[in-house]
Amino acid sequence: MKDYELIDLHSLGDDRGQLIVFEKGVNCPFDVKRVFYIFDTKYDMSRGCHANKNSEFLLVVINGSCRVKIDNGKEQSDVLLNRPDKGLYLNKMVWKEMYEFSYNAVLMVLSNMPYHEEEYIRDYDKFKEMIKNA
Repeated sequence: MKDYELIDLHSLGDDRGQLIVFEKGVNCPFDVKRVFYIFDTKYDMSRGCHANKNSEFLLVVINGSCRVKIDNGKEQSDVLLNRPDKGLYLNKMVWKEMYEFSYNAVLMVLSNMPYHEEEYIRDYDKFKEMIKNA
């Protein structure tokens, strides 16, 4: 799989409203082992600012919007998340920074790994060195 990919989450619904289901192999490329969400983040604050050795992520903005800066150590991309029916897949060893959160934004994150602090890379220079030596 690529370093990142926008995924259509295929909203299901009718006049009663919409529903999105997450299923491995359908709209989620991994078994979900952890879910968390970020909210009440001020517009001028950033979240993330790290890479993960083994974790993959699927980011879905449930409400509002935010931007995601993605860096694989060689190229950088910037993605606007502003629809709850679009997910942003992030592969392991990708530096991520979420920023410009709109008022009342809620960003849900699904991961293939439980939380383990030792697999986080929080120093950008160390991340770049690891990519260079890979």
